[in-house]
Amino acid sequence: MSNFFEIAVPNIGDYKQVSVIEVLVKVGDSVVINDSLIVLETDKAAMEVPASISGKIKELKVKVGDQVSEGSLILVLEAGSSGDSKVVAQAAQEIVAPALIEAAVSPVLSTPNAEAPAPRLPTASYGDKHDYSQAHASPSVRKFARSLGVDLIQIKGTGPRDRIRKEDIEQYVKTKLAAGSTPAGTSSGIGGVDLLAWPKVDFEKFGPIERSPLSRLKKISGANLHRNWVMIPHVTNNDEVDVTTLEELRVQLNKENEKSGVKVTMLAFMLKAVAVALRKFPTFNASLEGEQLVLKGYCHLGFAADTPNGLVVPVVRDADQKGVVQIAKEMGELAALARESKLKSEHMQGGCFTISSLGGIGGTTFTPIINAPEVAILGAGRAYMKPHWNGKEFEPRLTMPLSLSWDHRVIDGAEAARFLTFFGKLLSDFRRVAI
Repeated sequence: MSNFFEIAVPNIGDYKQVSVIEVLVKVGDSVVINDSLIVLETDKAAMEVPASISGKIKELKVKVGDQVSEGSLILVLEAGSSGDSKVVAQAAQEIVAPALIEAAVSPVLSTPNAEAPAPRLPTASYGDKHDYSQAHASPSVRKFARSLGVDLIQIKGTGPRDRIRKEDIEQYVKTKLAAGSTPAGTSSGIGGVDLLAWPKVDFEKFGPIERSPLSRLKKISGANLHRNWVMIPHVTNNDEVDVTTLEELRVQLNKENEKSGVKVTMLAFMLKAVAVALRKFPTFNASLEGEQLVLKGYCHLGFAADTPNGLVVPVVRDADQKGVVQIAKEMGELAALARESKLKSEHMQGGCFTISSLGGIGGTTFTPIINAPEVAILGAGRAYMKPHWNGKEFEPRLTMPLSLSWDHRVIDGAEAARFLTFFGKLLSDFRRVAI
């Protein structure tokens, strides 16, 4: 024999005349205990009212926009099993009431002129990685978002008072899939990585300060470097190379080209050596696009140029087809344009691999950040004299520190070690470049 039960709003604390903002079921639906029926919202929180018993919904007594309080009738439900409806309903109310309080979510931020934050119901803890506490959505919508890996902070709701609905999440996912990206969003907006809010500090409490705006160049490069560091799994190999004979060759070439005004730097030798190394290790002359590796049949090399406004990366095109003197000449011209802020976009496009040298400043090893969409970058420190055992005695040798950062999605450790070793041999004996 069927039994009909009236499901009412359980104990919701001191709240009166609470708005019904969602009705999650319709007549004819079957529900089980703890299935969500409606969503209520106060000016402090939103909460779901779960089913206190299982059965089929015969009548709905509320609609979106209604005002309800404790005891207000929600629906009539038909249960298939017999029993004392009053006993069942009373037991269910006793069980549901505390659960309902614990399910309260979506606190509405207090207004700026509020003297103190208004009290709110406790926020449920779901153990997920996203911070849903500031999103305006019901618990059922939050559960749906978590199942898809969607961060509600990224979604603008279309419901009453900008409330996020299930349809909003579905549309968000469709848009992301159409754009070729995953539905998961993040507070930082990149790479599926959640970042804590930046600390806010009143620096003037601790002493005098002055503020200086970042240059436009640093704003642009800073955003690119942040993206590259977060999205690329960097690994850095460090090594040293004997450049004693290479330095002798550099001095000799500068004497020979003194009248032309071309100054051959150690960096020019490095670009030429990298061009040779990329032929032997083509994976380093590649870019990752989705699940495909784009191997390039050209060799355009970037070098970090220091300017008063910050670092820029001009590109020497077809470095594999040019000699060291020609590379040095083009580097000098590009560096001059960079210092004068006259570089054009085409001067900085198409790079395959980048070298960052601190040789003119100082330092040993460091971790250069890969210049996406490249997959590796080489850093060079300042060369210094170091005692080297030649088998009979120690002799002074000019030694250069090297740092190779590489993308671990594309390159493995053994390949990186071989590349750096091969590159070091080229610098130690530059005759190998011609082999």
